[in-house]
Amino acid sequence: MSTDPATPSSPRLNYREASPAAFTAMLALETAVRKTGLDPVLLDLVKLRASQINGCAFCIDMHVSDAKKKGENDRRLHLLPVWREVPHFFTPREQAALAWTESLTLISESHVPDEVYALASKEFSETELTNLTLAVVAINGWNRFSITFRAMPEPLEKQS
Repeated sequence: MSTDPATPSSPRLNYREASPAAFTAMLALETAVRKTGLDPVLLDLVKLRASQINGCAFCIDMHVSDAKKKGENDRRLHLLPVWREVPHFFTPREQAALAWTESLTLISESHVPDEVYALASKEFSETELTNLTLAVVAINGWNRFSITFRAMPEPLEKQS
């Protein structure tokens, strides 16, 4: 078996079935995120960006689909990895959330610099910033389950 992370492989195990308690705990975390009052479109961008950074095919597929169902623009979705180059495509609040998401997702590299905190705290109240952090924690958790156990997006022919 290849150790190249870009080499596709088969799913390893179904973590939903392997530990219903772990899956239920993750669902409870996701439910809490959805109840924070943060804009669902903003949450889709956050989830998608973290999933892109982590390289989670399953979650990228899911969050692109979720965002499109909510009316998200294809161009914004395509340009999300390079959002800093096209700031006019994203609101200041979205830019702050994306910077926060990237910094938290890459925390071992960034340690959440003061500039990122200042930008985020300008756009989000303390409660909102705490809730945004919970959203980033949740998607990073989902990414780790999906990547580790090789959750796969539905094949193209099965999608409607």
